[in-house]
Amino acid sequence: MVISGFGTTFALADNTKTVTDMTGRVVTVPSEISTVLCNWLPAMMVVYMVAPDKLGAWNSMPGAGYFPDKYANLPVIGRVSDETLQSMKPDVVIIGSAIGIGGEVKRSTIDDEQKKLDPIPVVAISETSNILNESMFVQPVQYVGKFLGEEKQAEDMVAFYKKVVSQVKEGAAKIPEDKKVKVYYAEGAKGVQTDPKGSNHAALIDIAGGINVADFAIPTGQGMTEVSMEQIISWNPDVILASDPQFYASVKSDPTWQGINAVKNGRVYFIPSTAYSWFDRPTGMNQIIGIPWTAKTLYPEYFKDMDLESLVKEYHKIFYHISLDDDQIKKILNP
Repeated sequence: MVISGFGTTFALADNTKTVTDMTGRVVTVPSEISTVLCNWLPAMMVVYMVAPDKLGAWNSMPGAGYFPDKYANLPVIGRVSDETLQSMKPDVVIIGSAIGIGGEVKRSTIDDEQKKLDPIPVVAISETSNILNESMFVQPVQYVGKFLGEEKQAEDMVAFYKKVVSQVKEGAAKIPEDKKVKVYYAEGAKGVQTDPKGSNHAALIDIAGGINVADFAIPTGQGMTEVSMEQIISWNPDVILASDPQFYASVKSDPTWQGINAVKNGRVYFIPSTAYSWFDRPTGMNQIIGIPWTAKTLYPEYFKDMDLESLVKEYHKIFYHISLDDDQIKKILNP
């Protein structure tokens, strides 16, 4: 028997089938898959967005009111242990990050995980945290769509993603260099943590044509590099994107920040969060709606024809399986 290509499937006689996962491993799984668990949030988001009825537990529950009520009683298992996965007896466990951002295949890691979880089958998909790398978004979505029998849903997700990326790239390409704005991504309650240009955590600034003032080497670990107030003042950003509600509530009246152009000109913006943040933490499919939001926030004049409210409505319907009304969308966009 020759098996090649992601998602190749062969039916067997005992109500099982073999599939080839995204690392090339051949895995025997049930012919009918009803319950899927995931090792952590990025893989869980793919499964929920593609096939919500097959998700057996949340690794991190979405924001209240931004997913259908029928999924509210799913257990929340966090960054789950092997023992928890085994005790819940899913039909399959989907492991994310099996193929790293640089394309490296973590085959031995997945094989070790399979030994720990045996006899529960482990299916590996690729890293999904670099949303600006088209193949890193499209391939795992299409794979999970085929694997779980939801190919139409997967293609709807891919089509929306490609649409907003194309719109934003086309608009950003028209912005003259001397019109590009300097942007500071403020993290933490005091706003003095950030992530630099090129980091997945600040990637939406790059695609929208902004200039990330934090131009330093990408650190190892989880990011959120602390910087001094003196450094921020010297950067003097035109726009501040704030992820923390405490910082956003205080920055406009904090005398320390008053000399910065973004504060003086009223260009401090709170990053929306519905099911998950639109901009960062986690990095992944939740950031897709943040692509047009960031573009329109930084450059309203260059994206004046972009109907952001319509995109927000469409995104939540496709990806989170929920319908938002116009009043809800206005509140999200105007905190």
